[in-house]
This record gives sequence, structure tokens and C-alpha cells, in this order.
Amino acid sequence: MVNAPTAALLGAALAAGFVNALAGGGTLLSFPALTASGLAPITANMTSTLALAPGYLGASVGQSRDLAGHGPRLRRLLPAAVLGGLIGAWLLLHSEPSLFRRLVPWLILSGAALLALQEPLGRRLRGRRPAAAAGETVEPPGWGTVAAVLVASVYGGYFGAGLSVILLAVLATGLADSLTRLNGLKQPLALASNLTAALLFASGGPVPWALVLPMAAAAWLGGLLGGRCASWVDPRLLRRLVVVAGIVLGLALLRP
Repeated sequence: MVNAPTAALLGAALAAGFVNALAGGGTLLSFPALTASGLAPITANMTSTLALAPGYLGASVGQSRDLAGHGPRLRRLLPAAVLGGLIGAWLLLHSEPSLFRRLVPWLILSGAALLALQEPLGRRLRGRRPAAAAGETVEPPGWGTVAAVLVASVYGGYFGAGLSVILLAVLATGLADSLTRLNGLKQPLALASNLTAALLFASGGPVPWALVLPMAAAAWLGGLLGGRCASWVDPRLLRRLVVVAGIVLGLALLRP
């Protein structure tokens, strides 16, 4: 029989997977639930990263058709995403717990702010660049875009909330394509950063596997449900609710 604290964590993972599939920002749900359960912030962050990784894989598979023709871009950007995720995870593993604890409120508030900017940013970027034809092979990105993906992925490996928003903004600024196809390109980059960090955490961090595995299953189920509900659930409403929750939590943690 599942006890109440474990049930709450499974519910948070389910909700995080659901929200990630529709709007993003699931870390703002799973991370606070883990710290509330008594885990130290660094351990909670590693656990959240590992537990939510299956959702990024599902998103990549779900938008696989939008990856057609992106080969030259992926060959240049994927190594940057992997390296960035590795650097961010290494920084987390070697952070002083007291420093990370002080950064947590600001990381949560920054994730909430990035999520809040997703709608206006999407409106601003939409239609700015012409779309490549479906399956059309495109030119590789410039090294400035590669460097920006690397920096974004360092943040993703260190904390992760809002990574999808940062990556989409970087891609839309540096590449000529539709927002839909760029969102498809973003999925494997976010997966690469998140999965690299997760693997480093799994090999070198104090990971509570008894929590990670059931939460990963719940997050995967939440992502599956979110994908199936995408046609009738308003992602803007979900995004706004997560933003409000993140702001309230971040401000509460800033209090001495």
C-alpha cells in the first residue's frame, strides 16, 4: 500500500509530466514536492531531473515528423546540448549545499518568469522567419547559435525549469524556420541536455532510486495523458497556473 507522502510525490510527478507535455514548467511542481518531502535541495533537483527524463523522450517521439530535414542542425547542436548538460550537472554535483539552497528561490522565480514569457515570446517570434519545406535539408546553424544552445543547456543541467523556453528562443532567433518545426528541433536538444545530466547524477550522485523509478513511471503516464488531452486542454491556462505557483513558492522561500 502506498503511503500518503509517496502518493503526493507520485501525484506531483504525474502532474509534472502532464504539464510538460502541454505547457512546460513541470520542474516547478516536482522539485518543491521533493524538498517538502524532506530531501535536501541538491538531491531533490537530481531526483526531479531523473524522474522527468521519460517525458522529454515522449515529446521527441511525438514531434518526430517535425525533425525531417534537420540533420545538419542536429549534428552541430546535439553535441553542444550534451556538453552543456554535462557541465551543468557537474556544477550541481560540486556546488556547496548552502549555496544551492540560497539560489533555489531565484532559480524557481527565473523558471516562472521564463514560463510567463513563453506566450509573448512565441507571438513575437512566430512568422518572423520563413518555414523550410517539410523534409527540406537545411544549412547547419552558425557557431553563435551553437554557443547559445551550450549556455542554455548548462542551465538545463544545473536546474532545468524553463529550459524549453530558452532553447526555443535561441533557435527562433538564430535559424530560419517555422516555430512548429523549431519546436520539434528543440525536443531532442532538451532531451540530450536532460538525459546527460540524469546519467551523470545516476553515476555520481546520492540518488534515492526508490523514489526515482515510481516517479519516472508517473511522469511518463502524465506525459502520455497530456499528449492525448492536447486537443481540449488549454495550455495557456496550465502555464499561468504553474507560473503563479512558482512565483508564490519562490517568494515564500526568499523569506528568512
